[in-house]
Amino acid sequence: MSAIDPIIRPAVAADIPAITAIYADAVQYGTATFEIDPPDAAEMGARFQAVLDGGFPYLSAEIEGVVRGYAYAGLYRTRIAYRHTVEDSIYLAPDFHGRGIGRALLTELVAEASDRGFRQMIAVIGDSAQATSIALHRSAGFRMVGTFEAVGFKFGRWLDTVLMQRPLGAGAAAL
Repeated sequence: MSAIDPIIRPAVAADIPAITAIYADAVQYGTATFEIDPPDAAEMGARFQAVLDGGFPYLSAEIEGVVRGYAYAGLYRTRIAYRHTVEDSIYLAPDFHGRGIGRALLTELVAEASDRGFRQMIAVIGDSAQATSIALHRSAGFRMVGTFEAVGFKFGRWLDTVLMQRPLGAGAAAL
């Protein structure tokens, strides 16, 4: 399939079936998420609404009218002092990796989160073997912060979690 630039747009409720399918594949076959059982569309819809209700960005990547990826930012942690820090999540349909969709989503997600006044973005990358995700985040201005070793267990093996971080807007340079 030839490279086609995705349309990056705010996700809408009608995207939930595609988002659910994309995430189900990541749960069942990948290590980007440490969930074991794929949530159904109702649960994914509730998660979607929680992100929107929190004032966070949620984006879809559409190619030829079909959602092929999505990304969102949510609170890194729920305690009030973390309110200016978000964690990013990016998922792509299995046949659409390596086509620049993740880069387009992450670029827009960083811009949206910055525009909303957030100051730091954290990437919590499941599995230190996720070299593509690590490289994507590095190219988007994230720096390596550390690795939690063997904190997840999936597919019969222990998995690390890689932490990366980048400032948004003024970052910590201003109050």
